[in-house]
Amino acid sequence: MIDSVLKKSRSGAELSRGELVSLLSITDTAELRSLYDCAYFVKERHVGKRTYFRGIIECGNICVKDCYYCGIRKSNNEVERFLMDEDEIFREAIWTYEADYGSCVIQSAERTDNGYIAMIERVVSRIKEATEGKLGITLSLGEQTEKTYRRWFKAGAHRYLLRVETTNPALYARIHPADHLLEERKKCLAALRRVGYQVGTGMMIGLPGQTVEDLANDVLYLKEIDIDMVGMGPYIPHRGTPMGWALPPYSDEQKAASLQLGLKMIAVTRIVLRDINIAAATALQALEYTGREQGLRCGANVIMPNVTAAQFRQQYQLYDDKPCTDENSLMCRGCLSGRIRGIGETVGFGEWGDSPHFKKRSATKGAGDE
Repeated sequence: MIDSVLKKSRSGAELSRGELVSLLSITDTAELRSLYDCAYFVKERHVGKRTYFRGIIECGNICVKDCYYCGIRKSNNEVERFLMDEDEIFREAIWTYEADYGSCVIQSAERTDNGYIAMIERVVSRIKEATEGKLGITLSLGEQTEKTYRRWFKAGAHRYLLRVETTNPALYARIHPADHLLEERKKCLAALRRVGYQVGTGMMIGLPGQTVEDLANDVLYLKEIDIDMVGMGPYIPHRGTPMGWALPPYSDEQKAASLQLGLKMIAVTRIVLRDINIAAATALQALEYTGREQGLRCGANVIMPNVTAAQFRQQYQLYDDKPCTDENSLMCRGCLSGRIRGIGETVGFGEWGDSPHFKKRSATKGAGDE
């Protein structure tokens, strides 16, 4: 059964929901290897054996949201709050540019106040001007109005990542307060598409109560909204959150199972969506030191090295045991580059590494407008 599904996927045929559930349910070692090999075949054919870096700048942890799984939720009084100033964000972005990463990601906890919105607009514009438009800029700053998204796009940002975490309404409601709405997230994704961004979203994999049927539906949702890029990772508890208070640290067996589910989700997403960008999340490395490289071998083609100044990293802990919080940016660059070369891939230094899917859709739209 699995062999026939994988053969079908290699040919480019559409897979049914039931077939996705079958792939996500694999536990046999040989079948897992076949799944990962198939995903890598699809990756090599559609996006190549090239990994793109996105230097991530975690610029603030002051949040208006109170998600039950997140270590920097607004009700966590154990967190030392910070917001990098304009010059600090600009300096990290320029380091990213000079390190030849090609792109940066400006990420923070969610804020919607006017001063914050204007500060992001200014710093994006400064980065764009200082690098003569050569540094790609991705934002991951949560739910905003379409007007705000347009301001930031006009300033120079061109990619935006907004994870929905799950498309199961009941599950979404269990992991968020009542005023955090799944439909609002979906509306924001639609607004980002209207503005012109390359749009990314993603899921949290392995949430309590989540099923493989939920994950299969998530993949189908990504296809339905014609997404350009995906950033998703395994759920890892934070003991300073309602979802993590009573949980003991993950055992080795739990870590292995969580990693396996994360890798299967990457592989299935690659097989179904083929030419999008998929990030190998840092959370994979929290479960296993080589987790991000394994993600690349299962179909991912983007890695987001942390370029945040060392003094801020400990305060941006979305989950427990986050890796690389005690390294500087140069250490991350050298370490990751060597590890990627070690699996037979190259790093696309100095390249934006835009989603081939986005380029294809843009070309089609442009032709239709003529």
